[in-house]
Amino acid sequence: MGRNVEPVCRRCRREGLKLFLKGARCDTPKCAFERREAPPGMHGIRRGKLTDYALHLREKQKVKVHYGVLERQFRRYFQMASRSKKNTGDVLMSLLERRLDNVVYRLGFAASRRQARQMIRHGHITVNGRKVDIPSYLTQVGDRIRPKDRAKSLERVQAALQETNRPMPDFLVRSEGPPPEGQVVRLPEMTDVSIPVQTQLIIEFCSR
Repeated sequence: MGRNVEPVCRRCRREGLKLFLKGARCDTPKCAFERREAPPGMHGIRRGKLTDYALHLREKQKVKVHYGVLERQFRRYFQMASRSKKNTGDVLMSLLERRLDNVVYRLGFAASRRQARQMIRHGHITVNGRKVDIPSYLTQVGDRIRPKDRAKSLERVQAALQETNRPMPDFLVRSEGPPPEGQVVRLPEMTDVSIPVQTQLIIEFCSR
């Protein structure tokens, strides 16, 4: 299975946007993006105007990095969205927001999406009372997400809840427990996406 081992702060600098890939660290002066906003590489500061192709590519890459998905996964989501009768861009972003790792992160159960993926793979998260160890699992309306009823799982979630203080999107609700539990109350929409995204650029790029 492929994975990206590049330093995560470099990815934010490349996209020119803070993507909050390191959780609470991104809100501190230690954030590398705040200290060096220039793109990575020795010629980053001297880069000129991006071409039309580069603008489309960077928009797609920004979304991929933000949600932590690989190219094959992203293409699969695009194909699912393009088959829908609704707006392709809105459906694409809704699918990405419905990923279990994203839902766990946005509920505050993990400090970052990367940590959420690790917790899911290690069996710390349940959906409707059943263990789910697939980070790409697409949640549905009514799904209840909670940590597994064991000390180690509960400690991790409580630590993340104490460490982070970010706003929660309207398509999710959370009860403090014990144990804490989140629920998907509706399908996510474009207004629930936490970064600015020009979906039309992504659609044009993927439709080539």
